[in-house]
Amino acid sequence: MTNKIIRSLCYFTKNPSAGTVKAVDELAKLFKDQDYEIQTKRICSTNKKKIKELDLRYGNEYTLSLGSLTKEEITANFDTLFDNVNTHFNLDLTSSRIDLSHVQILFGLIKKRPEKTFNFTFVFNNQPSAPFFPAASYQQEGFSLGLQSTDLSLGCNSSEKWLERTRTVWKEIMKLLRNRTDFLGIDSSVAPLVTPEGSFIGFIKRLGMNFSQSTTTDFYLKITSYIKSQNLKPVGLCGLMFPCLEDAELAREYEAGNFSLERNLYLSLHCGLGIDTYPIGIDEEQNKVLEILNVIQGLSNKYHKPLSCRFVSDGKTKIGGKTDFKNQYLQDVLLRSIK
Repeated sequence: MTNKIIRSLCYFTKNPSAGTVKAVDELAKLFKDQDYEIQTKRICSTNKKKIKELDLRYGNEYTLSLGSLTKEEITANFDTLFDNVNTHFNLDLTSSRIDLSHVQILFGLIKKRPEKTFNFTFVFNNQPSAPFFPAASYQQEGFSLGLQSTDLSLGCNSSEKWLERTRTVWKEIMKLLRNRTDFLGIDSSVAPLVTPEGSFIGFIKRLGMNFSQSTTTDFYLKITSYIKSQNLKPVGLCGLMFPCLEDAELAREYEAGNFSLERNLYLSLHCGLGIDTYPIGIDEEQNKVLEILNVIQGLSNKYHKPLSCRFVSDGKTKIGGKTDFKNQYLQDVLLRSIK
């Protein structure tokens, strides 16, 4: 089977080292020998000192994560945290009383290090051991992986056919790793990408569906039910991702006014994982972001559902302007207000 892409191969450990890098490299070779493409190799740990050391040495090849940090840790280490080459982290607001001090972390990034908005997210009822950054968080030693399963949809004339292909790959991975005691599982989240074959909304359109019309069908619910129930060893989030700017076709829907925050949250409630790579203007109102974080917190706690919120900015574009992210994973768009 072609188009077998592991989006993220992530090792979780308390004490990351060059030995961890070697272990991930060996796993990557194991998969490559079975015709898998490894898109990213990742390491997640709460050990700030060692993650920084690995970032300096391997940051151009590895994506690193500190998992969940407190507001106090972030504000006290703001400048040094973002000096790292390729380190991600998140702020868990599940039980916090959210105020403007939380929002100002985001706007501080937008002002000082806008490119790092890609590396940071707010999380609510987060699930540990998810290999997708920046929501990943450490709980136990071992590794998990997530596929870029949208690529498996090429040539499929139904969602059922695509999901059958995906399950075949899950079974192959389980067989390949059957003797690995450090294998935590597969995060079966559908993670789109900007390429035509990586676009989940592009797949919907290839099936002859209209995105706006599809949102009031049970199409997404059926997919979510499958990836949760048929995954042979689930770990992490296991939901549908709607990363606004990481899916080129979804970015086009955003520009056309078809992917408002309201629709994003609606889809997240019955199948998705929150607001992801959603563009924000430098002149957006901080109080509006505060309102949105409070709504997401309330919905996440009411439905006991993992949700996150990752806004991205290029640090210079106002509402109504064209973004210029200079990021291969983000599609540039004409900015709308998040209202």
